[in-house]
Amino acid sequence: MRRLAGLLVVPLLLLSAACGSDDKGSDSASASASAPSKGGFPAITAGAKFGEKPTLAKGTGTPPKELKTKVISEGDGAKLKNGDVTQVNYLGQAYDSTKPFDNSFDRKQPFDLTLGAGMVIQGWEKGLIGQKVGSRVQLVIPPALGYGEQGQGDIKPNATLVFVVDILKAKQIPASAKGTAVAQDNVDLPKVGTNTDGKAPSLTVPSKVAPPKKLVSNYVLESKGDVIKETDSVVVNYVAKLWKDGKEFDNTYKTGKTATFPLAQVTLKGLKNGLIGKKIGSRVLLVVPPDQGLGDKESSGIPANSTLVFAVDILAKM
Repeated sequence: MRRLAGLLVVPLLLLSAACGSDDKGSDSASASASAPSKGGFPAITAGAKFGEKPTLAKGTGTPPKELKTKVISEGDGAKLKNGDVTQVNYLGQAYDSTKPFDNSFDRKQPFDLTLGAGMVIQGWEKGLIGQKVGSRVQLVIPPALGYGEQGQGDIKPNATLVFVVDILKAKQIPASAKGTAVAQDNVDLPKVGTNTDGKAPSLTVPSKVAPPKKLVSNYVLESKGDVIKETDSVVVNYVAKLWKDGKEFDNTYKTGKTATFPLAQVTLKGLKNGLIGKKIGSRVLLVVPPDQGLGDKESSGIPANSTLVFAVDILAKM
């Protein structure tokens, strides 16, 4: 399943498509080209400190055949482990190039990922596990742990990739929303289960009832957490169904992987508006009419003019 994530959020390089950096070149390309690699790691010729946008030299010699990881500066935070939601800044460059293919520093928008959730290339998954929050890490990733023979966007087939990654923060994510159960007494709206065992809540769409014309965003379980702002990135689990026939079209619980949505980049207006103002740790029912959903065009098997129904556990924010 997991059709929905690609429809909701503007894609970033590591998720699905290579996005060009705002800075396609290097300010010190000539100096970078002459700096020798040490131990298979291209030199950082400028911006070496944590938080600074780095400049990477072109790799020299034969690129490493296996993943290489080097801690440029070690932080004093907790070590990353599978299941952590992590926020990073990064710059990526091909080993044989002086120009980055992507970086988050120029966008001024850190990247959020859940380790072990398959959101990023394997070189990131393997290279970041065990690193401490607050660290700057350099990764040299062979093709087999990157984009392989097919390449991706500006990344050529069989490219060895070099990343400088600043680990900004990380959180362990709770298994379920928790809070005070809120009465679901409108018979014309879907009903959502109130279990807190980490399993998917039931989501029952009423039959022979016309869907609401306006967005519905109701608490099912109301927590005492912080209120979500548009600038937040939220970590969620959800079940999603069509109003018309109650058919499930997405379910993060079945994959065992949460989703992380930077709300500023969410393109599904009803999902974004339905979560803003709600409290972290809560479970929410969302009913999204077509004009705040996918509109009058079919998308990934979801029919045109569909009313979408979500049961969302808002597990954390970054």
